[in-house]
Amino acid sequence: MTAIVLATLNAKYIHASFGLRYLYANLGALQEKTKLLEFEISDRSLETAEEILKYNPKILGLGVYIWNIAESIKLIKVLRKVKPELIIVVGGPEVSYEIQSQEIYNLVNYVVTGEADLTFPKLCEDLLNDIKLESKIIYSPVPEPPAIRLPYDYYSDSDIKNRIVYVEASRGCPFTCEFCLSSLEIPVRAFDLDLMLSEFTKLLSRGVHHFKFVDRTFNLNLKTSKKILEFFLANYKPGLFVHFEMVPDRLPIQLREIIAKFPAGALQFEVGIQSFNPEVGILISRKQDFDKLAQNLIYLKENTTVHVHADLIVGLPGETIESFASGFDKLITLGPQEIQVGILKRLRGTPIIRHDQAWGMVYSDDAPYEILKNNQIDYETMQRMRRFSRYWDLVANSGNFMEGCKLLWQNKESSFYEFLKFSDWLYLETNQRFGIALNKLALYLFHYLTKVALHPELVVAQAISNDFSRLSRKDLPDQIQIILKETKNSSKTVRNTLQFPLKRQARHLVASNE
Repeated sequence: MTAIVLATLNAKYIHASFGLRYLYANLGALQEKTKLLEFEISDRSLETAEEILKYNPKILGLGVYIWNIAESIKLIKVLRKVKPELIIVVGGPEVSYEIQSQEIYNLVNYVVTGEADLTFPKLCEDLLNDIKLESKIIYSPVPEPPAIRLPYDYYSDSDIKNRIVYVEASRGCPFTCEFCLSSLEIPVRAFDLDLMLSEFTKLLSRGVHHFKFVDRTFNLNLKTSKKILEFFLANYKPGLFVHFEMVPDRLPIQLREIIAKFPAGALQFEVGIQSFNPEVGILISRKQDFDKLAQNLIYLKENTTVHVHADLIVGLPGETIESFASGFDKLITLGPQEIQVGILKRLRGTPIIRHDQAWGMVYSDDAPYEILKNNQIDYETMQRMRRFSRYWDLVANSGNFMEGCKLLWQNKESSFYEFLKFSDWLYLETNQRFGIALNKLALYLFHYLTKVALHPELVVAQAISNDFSRLSRKDLPDQIQIILKETKNSSKTVRNTLQFPLKRQARHLVASNE
């Protein structure tokens, strides 16, 4: 008998829900009455509802996030019509704050806010025992890690083979960045390190190669981060990949020495810089040592094989396009492999709203609640930056055009403004942000670099050809192939012309000697 269905709509199949597995791990005796189901936001609500109702549950626990709120509402509406007696409980970051103003609030029976590892099981016990609750909103006290059962046994063999495995060493964040939900999760609470490493050992033995830590500040506690890095270094085998989110201005020598020992492809660091403008940092309560940050990124670039993913945010209060451009250009010189250009989102519950009036902050009403305009950046310019972000992912962050991309700003003062020019041009040419095939994108890049930026055709053709060769792709555009072939044939002709007189002279010398 299934009394409870735990479900969520993942952004993609590859993402395994960490939150659902925590809830399932802490259900105790109710586990045997619970079914865990995962869907994707691309699934049709009718089919998802059918799969849930197949188990005839009394309770549905649904995880709701910024990326699935719209689809979750559609699903709940179907379930309400088909089985109105179903008790629907929602939880997750998207419904933990400002809940009573949301449409979903009026569609469900209960809302569990915050970290529900221990609160949800107690709620289910009460509901299954027909105990009436006074409040529709169940507020979760912050649980201490020793009381939480870890979820790692509930990654299935299929998950390990096909999905990202999420792990964590701590919860919470000591910083107060006003745009981030983690600023509401004070203090930092660490899980027992020996227990964690024991769980990681089991995951390794089951064949897990990719570990993605969700800790907001992995390198906050030097002793813990050092021991975890040493663990993965000692257990390294080809194919191991570990992702950490790091505080960018905190990289002491003890960590540097360990990090430098990892081989290429083993470590990825996500560093949230967000802005190089100190005045913006003050406005949003974000403290950052820019000198140490720069030194650390340079160290990682020059002395390690770490893949660095650095974040910048467009639309923060006080950030102009000019100051954003300056920060972007600085970051380019520091050499991270990826620069994520994000658009500011007004996450529910975050104190960023205190700047709305002073800075003219206007956000979309629909998830993901991105900023539309403010006093520094008008709507048209914000749209340009959305396209900039998308094209930057396609051309630069993808790694598909490592040589071709650099030609965009070669010998120019600003990498940002040069790429913005290309972004504007590409949108006029294609009227697309999505669905541009790689070989077509290569041709657009070639045309821009040769016709607009006026680079020599051969230089551009060779750069893009090198990019395709590195990717082992066989679909280099014909126009580029023709240029390379004509150049190659031309070079042969020149060599033959130079060689012919020498051969004739050699024959003449032989005849004279005879």
